[in-house]
Amino acid sequence: MDWEEDIKRELAYLDNIFQKRHLVATESAEEPWLTVNGHRMLNLASNNYLGYAGDKGLKKTMSDAVMTYGVGATASRLIVGNHSLYEKAEKALVNWKKAEAGLIINSGYNANLGIISALVPRNGFIFSDKLNHASIIDGALLSRAKLQRYRHNDMNHLENLLKKVPLESRKLIVTDTVFSMDGDFAKLKELVKLKEQYNALLMVDEAHASGVYGENGEGYAHFLDLQDKIDIQMGTFSKALGSFGAYVTGKQWLIDYLKNRMRGLIYSTALPPAILGAITGAIEKVQQDTERRALLQEHALFFRKALTYEGFNTCNSQSQIIPILTGENKRTMQFAERLQKEGIAAIAVRPPTVPENKARIRFTVTADHTREDLEWAIKKVSLIGKEMSVIQ
Repeated sequence: MDWEEDIKRELAYLDNIFQKRHLVATESAEEPWLTVNGHRMLNLASNNYLGYAGDKGLKKTMSDAVMTYGVGATASRLIVGNHSLYEKAEKALVNWKKAEAGLIINSGYNANLGIISALVPRNGFIFSDKLNHASIIDGALLSRAKLQRYRHNDMNHLENLLKKVPLESRKLIVTDTVFSMDGDFAKLKELVKLKEQYNALLMVDEAHASGVYGENGEGYAHFLDLQDKIDIQMGTFSKALGSFGAYVTGKQWLIDYLKNRMRGLIYSTALPPAILGAITGAIEKVQQDTERRALLQEHALFFRKALTYEGFNTCNSQSQIIPILTGENKRTMQFAERLQKEGIAAIAVRPPTVPENKARIRFTVTADHTREDLEWAIKKVSLIGKEMSVIQ
């Protein structure tokens, strides 16, 4: 096999179907604006929902951690990388989430890969919503368990799948709480009932809900007061909390087991001190930040309603993630390029991230946007949508 020619053919194919990806350098970012190739654009593509990535207090917390502990952890947590900032950050995490125990992990992708593959054996069963994040799917595949994907939020389909599995087998139901491409919510109340009825564990991914929902930003499970009925809560610090890394919370036995069986934890260098300093600071800050959470919800509702009113298909979004369905790849790329020329940074999402013919522009609003920003963007998006016949 000629590897180079084979890979080049594959890249040419991706280019031909408008699925080839490119990295674009962001030159500067002053939320909610950023500069790319000298062009200033309104940032409607960021996960920095509360604006914490640029927070002056968190910058200082990071700087102080570097000056005290240095720039790197030097080893994995089970060697000598488990410096004292981990203990402080995990204590803050457990108090915030009102959990029995918790564990900080290097990234959301690493967390889902490690948690799922550690918990479910080859003879176990994993039931995953079809719109779950790729990291959940990859974790299930790595576990080598029997993966059953149920139709999005279809509880009847999930129950039919559960009925076919022996009651005594090890079973895990796993779902995003806020789905990253459609922006809608999981049916957590129904999932709790099914997991109890069929003797399964329930794991939720709160990546896009952490900091955004709940009285103190704990997540969507807490917003619904279901935290004590959900076995495994995973989330990230890289979105609303503005930093990096991920967490898992649950019973002490769960966390003890993951420390011993989660390969991504065992074999990865620990997070740098600066990141842990920022995590602790963000956890403390987010619990007091009810005004910014409320402002984020207000902006999301306004932007979502306006786009729906204009005639866009927003995929039943209910959150700060607001897609508009554009269909085929070529038109989606053209739409994104037009938006960027008009000064709006929004991303074209194409297969395999979403199903075939379900390509979309994915908008995200933040607390840093102003009403004027959003009104200006809506006019631009609507004009381009009409010109390109995305709306009539």
